[in-house]
Amino acid sequence: MEAAKNNLNTFRILYLVKGILTLCFSIVFIIYGCLGFLIGAMAENSDTNTELPFNFGWIFAIIGGIGLLFCITIGVLTLLASKYIKNLKNYNFIFVIAVVNCLTGILGIVLGIFTLIELSKPEIKTLFNKA
Repeated sequence: MEAAKNNLNTFRILYLVKGILTLCFSIVFIIYGCLGFLIGAMAENSDTNTELPFNFGWIFAIIGGIGLLFCITIGVLTLLASKYIKNLKNYNFIFVIAVVNCLTGILGIVLGIFTLIELSKPEIKTLFNKA
């Protein structure tokens, strides 16, 4: 049982790091959205007679906003999963976040798969049932 708790503590730290990295990555989408607003403002204030059917700067801003919302949501949920791993509760929530993390790039894939493998062990399930 001590090895299982040790493994869970390692996963807790890895989820904490992954959550912080995801929140830091959201800065890229803030810059992307600001770039979209800047392009949109430049296109509206331009003196040229080239009229576009739409302001394409808004596409950058919308994608930046959606990406920012996605990164912040995934980051907060990953940090919450780290807390739940520490407290040994909400087994299903941690399982779902491990699956969701598999969609977030190579670090998320590795962390998610190893978490799913660890969570499927019987001694881990008994640890969560005791708490």
